[in-house]
Formats: sequence, C-alpha cells, structure tokens
Amino acid sequence: MTETRTGAPVAPQHLRMLWMLAPAFVLLLLFFILPYVSIATMSLREASTRAVHGEGWTVSHYTTALTDAYILTVIGRTVLMGGLVTLLALLLGYPVAYHLAMSRSRWTSLLYVCVLSPLLVGLVVRTFAWMIILSNNGVVNQTLRSLGLIDFPLQLMNTPAGVVIALTHVFLPFVVLPLLGNLQAINPEVSMAARSLGASRLRTFLKVTLPLSLPGLQAGAILVFVLSISAYVTPALLGGVRGRTMSVLIVQYLVDTFRWPAGAALATIMAAVALIAVTLFLLLTARAMRRLP
Repeated sequence: MTETRTGAPVAPQHLRMLWMLAPAFVLLLLFFILPYVSIATMSLREASTRAVHGEGWTVSHYTTALTDAYILTVIGRTVLMGGLVTLLALLLGYPVAYHLAMSRSRWTSLLYVCVLSPLLVGLVVRTFAWMIILSNNGVVNQTLRSLGLIDFPLQLMNTPAGVVIALTHVFLPFVVLPLLGNLQAINPEVSMAARSLGASRLRTFLKVTLPLSLPGLQAGAILVFVLSISAYVTPALLGGVRGRTMSVLIVQYLVDTFRWPAGAALATIMAAVALIAVTLFLLLTARAMRRLP
C-alpha cells in the first residue's frame, strides 16, 4: 500500500483492477459456473421414483446414453443440423453484411431493419409463421403446385429440413451483425491499394476483404452454431419425430418422464459436444487468423 501526501493509503493498481472486475466474476460464478456444477452434480446422482434423485452416486446415466443408438443418432442429427444452419447463415448473411457495409444508399436503413426483423417478433410467433409457410397446404407448396413444379406437396413439416430453414431465418442476424461491424472496421484504403496494383474486384475480395473479415465470420459462426444446437421451440414445433434434437429430448426427460439425473447427463454430454465442436472450429481457423496483417 502506498500513501498520498495526506497520509491516506492508496490501493495498488492490481487491487483496484480486481475490485473493478469483481462484479463480472460474481455474475459469471452465479449464472454460469454454478448452474453447470449443479447440472454435473445432478447427472451423477442415482435415479429415484419418489424424489428428484436418489441418495447414491453413479455414472450409469452416462454409460447408458453413450451406448444408446437412438441418443447417439439424435446427437449426430443435432450437430449436423447446427452445422447446416451455420453454413446457410454464413452464405446468406455475408452478402447482406457486405452490402450494408459498402452501400451508401438511402435504402440501407430499410435493409438493416429487415435483417433485424426476426429479432423483433417473438420466437413462438415466428415458429407458427413457419408452420403456416411449410405445411402441406402452406405458401411454399401452394406456390410450387400453382407453377406446375410439383404434383404432390413436399414434406417440409416434421422434418429436419423445415427446422434448418426456420432456424436459419431466426439466427441470420447473429451472422450479419458481427460481420457488419468487422467489414466496417476494414480500412478502405487497403482495398484501394490492391486495386491500384492491378487486382480485379474479385481478387481484391478474395485476397483482402475476405481474409480481413475472418474474425467476424468466426464470431458469427460460433454464435449461430451454439444457438442452433441448443434451440428448443423451433425443433419442438417443426421437427416432429424425424427432426427431434437433443434439446427436445432433454426436456422430455426432465418434464415428461421426470428423469432429472438422466436428463442432466444428456445436457452435460451435449455441452461437451458443443465445446469440442467449437474448439475444433477455433483450431481450424486459428491458422488462417494468424496470417492476418
């Protein structure tokens, strides 16, 4: 401790920084670490028909889940659907973010509102809207039949395809917003220098703009993947049996059959799978990120 001219003690710099970070640490402990510890603890308790869990401890819920072919199928389906939603969101969101970042048109604000529109409507309302659009007598099938492209309605409801389409619409803003900020932060003189050296627009985009926008792509991809594999309402209403995801299965364990330890084990396994997938993605993109100027 140091003292001022009046003799009052002054806390060292690192202690003041710790006090400033203390609220964030407390929030992280209360709303992130403790819930995960509680779930992991619950997953190791014995099952019981008279209480939330029994008295003993066991790892049988993990061994049962990891050897159950149906649960492994649902895990694979959930990860695959999350990957497809992420890929579609990136493919659709990048051109929109690029246009918003480069355009000076007066209509840019309207497009920005359109991008944010999925976030302005309740999740249940959005999902019911997609049920109307994707049903056998919905907008999509009626349009295709009126154009003579199909004779029988396409089965879009109660399938993974319908869930992927709806989740892509819901989570598209989570790709556009990080990318938009990243693209707007790129110095336009870098692209101008590439053009002045003879590079075409396409080559400038591939060699300059796209690599510099990788941080935004990385952030958007992680956000969409984590949100899509943990989504519940949309898969529950649109997925049916063939589009069932881990979130739906976990809720069935917890609410329908009141199997809290087994449901907690499934939640822990899914969290581990998500962590592994995100870590692999970060490792794969780390080399490209290190090459950035």
